[in-house]
Amino acid sequence: MSAICYFNGAFVPTSDARIGIDSGLAGRGLGVFEGIRAYWNEADEALTVFRLREHMERLERSARVLFITLPHDVDTLCELTVELLRRNDFRTDVHLRPIAYKSSEEITSKILVLSEQADGFAINASPLGRYLKGDDGVTCMVSSWRRTADNAMPARAKITGNYVNSALAKTEAVMNGFDEAIFLTDAGMVAECSAQNLFLVRDGVLVTPSTTETILEGITRETIIELARKELGAEVVERPVARSELYLAEEAFLTGSGSEVKPIVGVDHRAIGGGVPGPTTKRLVALYEAVARGTSRAHPEWRTPVLLDDRAKTPQAASAGA
Repeated sequence: MSAICYFNGAFVPTSDARIGIDSGLAGRGLGVFEGIRAYWNEADEALTVFRLREHMERLERSARVLFITLPHDVDTLCELTVELLRRNDFRTDVHLRPIAYKSSEEITSKILVLSEQADGFAINASPLGRYLKGDDGVTCMVSSWRRTADNAMPARAKITGNYVNSALAKTEAVMNGFDEAIFLTDAGMVAECSAQNLFLVRDGVLVTPSTTETILEGITRETIIELARKELGAEVVERPVARSELYLAEEAFLTGSGSEVKPIVGVDHRAIGGGVPGPTTKRLVALYEAVARGTSRAHPEWRTPVLLDDRAKTPQAASAGA
């Protein structure tokens, strides 16, 4: 955990930040959040946040679904995030978690009326290396749990309560000897993994379930689509994907801000691509890593610098280029 976090209007020691056990977040999962990566470039001695603005914009959209009003606009949220990193003086890879939530603790007849409850907001940060182990690839199983339908729990919003669905599927997968779970929709089509989007390579074409298949509109997903098209000249198709296509794919990989880009080498005890990462996947893994870390100068607009010495006079200066 970070030594300092941002909590309801102030930078405070993380140990002092407390959310009540009767709050809407703790008691009913009434919150929205983001998972954001900041990368330490050892050669340049530079810390940059990857796609910070896009994450904060999605947080604002998620908050709207739960009738949560954020305390600041997107520009200020980006500035506060950079200032938090500067105050903690991180010189390693970092995971950032802004969270907006229902903070009311009164037990009343309006306990589930979102528009009647007070809001809270916090940003925490902690060092994080690889979220998913296994650079040679991970194995997946198709979960017996279905992805919750969008008209039941909106998949486009990163709602904390949604992740009970993810936890059940991930637990099932790990207990059965796999690394990750793959959800199907109620209609039996492929949705996504427990906390990642999914891509296949079929006949040389990059295929990913469309946003109508009860998936989170992933920022890493969008990044990979753009990099594949513009940097690799690859064809990318967003469409419904049948379960059997998982077994027939030449390659497969998952994407997420925490997981980054991770090859899938097996699904339901069936080897994908001979059980090793494929060439398109390996190129995208390397390309994403270089762009995110800043070892490639491509897409500087996606990286927000954090000045970790006295050159950072103000949060506004530190977030220049956000």
